[in-house]
Amino acid sequence: MQTIWLSGAEWFAVLRIGLGLWWLESWRHKDKKSWFAGGGITWAAGIAADHRWPVIRKSFDRFVRPHPRLMAYLVAYAELALGLGLIVGFLTPIALAAGAVLNLIYLALMIHDWAEQGQNLMMLLISLTALLAMSWQSWSVDGVWGLFL
Repeated sequence: MQTIWLSGAEWFAVLRIGLGLWWLESWRHKDKKSWFAGGGITWAAGIAADHRWPVIRKSFDRFVRPHPRLMAYLVAYAELALGLGLIVGFLTPIALAAGAVLNLIYLALMIHDWAEQGQNLMMLLISLTALLAMSWQSWSVDGVWGLFL
């Protein structure tokens, strides 16, 4: 593939790193004190309670509501792990797939909010593109260690 300035694999690495920075910003901008005290899960519970799809309400009530503190930590540190993993390219295919799943969950929960839909759809598209392009081939720990060839 001919490109200007970088190789095709390097451009996909730029895309992967950019997505990692986006996940890192998702983690960084959270008010951790409020989030871990239950603020984030309480906010999500209100959205799930009024959701137009019954499966979202039921799933939230079954998996998230019984464990609000655990889920708050899981969400926040999943975003941190995704960001760091994608930036350095460590376990990249796993991080890209997990990020896509998290974006699908966010998308389903926030289906009524166009701004959230746009962000999550873009992140999902980048995840799938970076995964299918094997973006760990350049500038990654996976590439240095020969993982996922």
